[in-house]
Amino acid sequence: MPWSRFKQHYHSYPSLGFALDLSRLPFPDDFLAGLAPRMKEAFAAMAELEKGAIANPDEKRMVGHYWLRAPQLAPTPELRQEIESTLAAVKDFAAKVHKGEIGCAEGKFKEVLVIGIGGSALGPQFVSHALGRQRSARDKMTVRFFDNTDPDGIDCVLKEIGSKLKQTLVLVISKSGGTVETRNGMLEAAAAFRAAGLDPARHFVAVTGAGSKLEQVALQHKWLARFPMWDWVGGRTSELCAVGLLPAALQGIKVDQLLAGAAAMDKLTRKPSLEGNPAALLAAAWYYATDGRGAKDMVLLPYKDRLLLFSRYLQQLIMESLGKELDLHGRVVNQGIAVYGNKGSTDQHAYVQQLREGVNNFFVTFVEVLKDRAGDSMEVEPGVTTGDYLQGFLLGTRDALSEKDRSSVTITVAEISPKTIGMLIALYERVTGLYASLVGINAYHQPGVEAGKKAATGVIALRLKLALALRKADGQPLTAEQLAAQAGGDPELAFKILEHLAANGGAKKTAKTPWYESTYTA
Repeated sequence: MPWSRFKQHYHSYPSLGFALDLSRLPFPDDFLAGLAPRMKEAFAAMAELEKGAIANPDEKRMVGHYWLRAPQLAPTPELRQEIESTLAAVKDFAAKVHKGEIGCAEGKFKEVLVIGIGGSALGPQFVSHALGRQRSARDKMTVRFFDNTDPDGIDCVLKEIGSKLKQTLVLVISKSGGTVETRNGMLEAAAAFRAAGLDPARHFVAVTGAGSKLEQVALQHKWLARFPMWDWVGGRTSELCAVGLLPAALQGIKVDQLLAGAAAMDKLTRKPSLEGNPAALLAAAWYYATDGRGAKDMVLLPYKDRLLLFSRYLQQLIMESLGKELDLHGRVVNQGIAVYGNKGSTDQHAYVQQLREGVNNFFVTFVEVLKDRAGDSMEVEPGVTTGDYLQGFLLGTRDALSEKDRSSVTITVAEISPKTIGMLIALYERVTGLYASLVGINAYHQPGVEAGKKAATGVIALRLKLALALRKADGQPLTAEQLAAQAGGDPELAFKILEHLAANGGAKKTAKTPWYESTYTA
């Protein structure tokens, strides 16, 4: 890659310890200038959003996650007060837990179990993994997660907690309070506490919307505390409200620095210009790399173990925001950018082979961290450390991909710190919003998610009907097709449900050939 192009498209922001390199995207010299009119409209839309415009028309809601790190920008004094008082309450609660002023029968709480899914888990998991055990210090509390409705997964976490259950604080996180996976995790956790002779109410905390089902449960059973979730904060942008700040503060992470990093990046990326605005530049890079229609996937390769979960976090943020069937005018566009990734240099031994020589249907985002570790590093060979090799693999992989005309961008940060993580969260929130404006879609609703939930509800309803049909059969063996007819459901769904029932003792199966002649009894 010519040095002249690198000088032109390497953007450094020393005050943030941050840099963005777009030199490995082969866009023409006039590309950014040609995109300027669209970007001007995107800046205007973002400015209106930050002022409190209704940005989620499906639910008639504002979108205000930017106010979480700059409460003074909130459109009303009441909202500003809510944000500031909630942050103060989070920090006060965490401090009291750490001091033992809020504790359990055994003394201090030592463990935190977070029960949530989607945005109520992905952000907290990312931050916990990225910032836990910083500078060789022990976390104030160990954080674990129920982030699914998988019984075996729940059992594994409970086994890890073991006898420390009596010293475990539980955070149940759900805006609506009706999220099934979270409800199930809450019920499983409560059952585990009761089986151990413990009162769940003395261990449970709710993070939820006002008046939600979860809030009602918390009030009825007199849980330890409740923290708000607001309808103007979407799940995928909720990490910097109580959803993410409470578990982080309990773990011992400096949440003020998280917020400060986000605020600093917001200030930089609020500038209504491509020049000097890394979020706008990165949105333009996405537009070029994907032809403005999701033609290529994004492969995220952070060369740092602490950033392993960054791709999982960005999957929801980007894919839930940009994966849309309709544009703002109701036209079918089927937009989106698929995101996947692991970490370097693990990928040298996984899918980099395909990235270099297989189908060219992606662009890579490399994430480089300059600081290797808190202390000095030994030399694994004369003059060379493990960190030197890590950088070598990053730069070498980047060059190897460039040799085959595989596009990439590179983000460089000085170190992994709460400020850095806050910056990265804010950067990608802004990029996602700007890109959505560039391609003319709404980044702030999620009709597809609701469709999936509705379909799942239908499956559960059919399961109950099939169980009833089995009981009514009174021992008569019936095929999946016969039972489906009695239950008024689809035979394929019925077969899958019956197989699950049989595997878990809810039905008896008699296998036959061909397989679809197999029969089931209660």
